Amino acid sequence: MSKIVHIEIPAPDLEKAAEFYSKVFGWKVEMTPEMDYAMWSAGEDAVGGGFSKQAKPSTEGALLHIGVDDIEAKLVEIEAAGGKIVAPKTKISDEWGYYAEFLDVFGNKLGLWSKK
Repeated sequence: MSKIVHIEIPAPDLEKAAEFYSKVFGWKVEMTPEMDYAMWSAGEDAVGGGFSKQAKPSTEGALLHIGVDDIEAKLVEIEAAGGKIVAPKTKISDEWGYYAEFLDVFGNKLGLWSKK
């Protein structure tokens, strides 16, 4: 079975993307100026990716969900960092947990997921 190995998030301002995602989610961001790109890591057991200046921010397409412990607390952090909530914490089921959706500082739509 093939695995997802890299996720690219559109970001016209790499520094602003690094600030938002490191502040809200604790991701480590490494600038790669020779490529006009930034690589991000969400930890050893997680898929990593990059921020691309070439791609345009969008609310369409595949929807990336970020696993968190407390959706409500994370939504507060997202708004404080300049993001916008588009779907509040919503129960999927007892088995599958909860989700929420937000726009990052560029207008990309992403999701949050939590078991509780």
